Amino acid sequence: MDPCVYLFLASLLSVTSAQFIPPYTEDCRTEMYPPNGPTFRGPVSWYTVDLDLPASKRWTAVITEKKTDLVNMIQAIKDLANAFVPSGRLIELVDITLPLMVETLPNPFREEIKGIATVSGVPLGEVVLFNIFYEVFTVCTSVVAEDHKGNLIHGRNLDFGLFMGWDVKNKSWIISEKLKPLVVNLDFKRNNQTVFKSTNFAGYVGMLTGIKPHTFTLTMNERFSLDGGYVGILEWILGQRDGMWMSFLTRSVLENANSYDEAKKLLAQTKLLAPAYFILGGNQTGQGCVITRSRILSINILEIDLKLGRWYVLETNYDHWEEPFFLDDRRTPAMKCMNQTTQANISFKTMYDVLSTKPVLNKLTTYTTLMQVSEGKLESYIRDCPEPCMPW
Repeated sequence: MDPCVYLFLASLLSVTSAQFIPPYTEDCRTEMYPPNGPTFRGPVSWYTVDLDLPASKRWTAVITEKKTDLVNMIQAIKDLANAFVPSGRLIELVDITLPLMVETLPNPFREEIKGIATVSGVPLGEVVLFNIFYEVFTVCTSVVAEDHKGNLIHGRNLDFGLFMGWDVKNKSWIISEKLKPLVVNLDFKRNNQTVFKSTNFAGYVGMLTGIKPHTFTLTMNERFSLDGGYVGILEWILGQRDGMWMSFLTRSVLENANSYDEAKKLLAQTKLLAPAYFILGGNQTGQGCVITRSRILSINILEIDLKLGRWYVLETNYDHWEEPFFLDDRRTPAMKCMNQTTQANISFKTMYDVLSTKPVLNKLTTYTTLMQVSEGKLESYIRDCPEPCMPW
């Protein structure tokens, strides 16, 4: 049996003994916003990243405050690695090889990662590892919807940690739980003016969720493919570096693109290290799309089209023209709840309700973000999924 298949089946069996198969679902949630109750762990704190500072100094304030949480997170990754390779050779390889890899990364990411290692005291190779494993392990739900007045609302659940250590006692993913204290809201400024805002993990220099106020909103979901992120990372290590890291691209777009159309073009045409879904929302009617990407090119762009009755676009981790994996169908319940909400009633409140409905909310969900581009508004909340709840 293929080792990857064996790992998948072993992990599946280990986490489903106390779960419901097929996926546990529930009626669409209501009255979940403002966030409260057992699914709400807490708000997300705001920090400023000053883009006028040298790259190595930009994260000092964030990392100084989150140092212990980052150290705990890195240790959890090391513990998992040592469980697979008890000799410790894997982490030894990380500490020796990945510091060399950092020199190949483009700026400002290279110098920012070095600065994070210096402030945190975490070995450079382990900070690099923390910054690359999102290329292959992210599972999410993202929605862009247009209300009846033409306002665009963008919501997402960031799900992370699939098959990265199941805590049998607490019925949770180890890495997902370690990530929650690292969730931060970031206001990236230049000349004391906001360039973009993001919900992120402290110590991670790429972007997975962000808003360029009054211009566009952007989230990224992983796209499962045989030509996955690990292939691109291996090519990068071996010297083929004509593709861009997914989260580096999203950050570059948030920082430098000045319109929805410019962002859309960059996301659709830039060669990547890994396949992905980019979910993009604009600031005018009809400006919302899901860009389905291979590593080389755009395969499909699904757009909001009010004439066709498509007032929202929604993406989990499966091509929208294919059926999702039957053990991971978050798409059907999410669409059911969006359709039940109706365009006339979509808002931050009802979007949060949709993203709070199991299994859209699941054991991997670390945070929920809501964005409204016309107001430049971003809200994020750390989440829990009490039993009964699907592991993904």
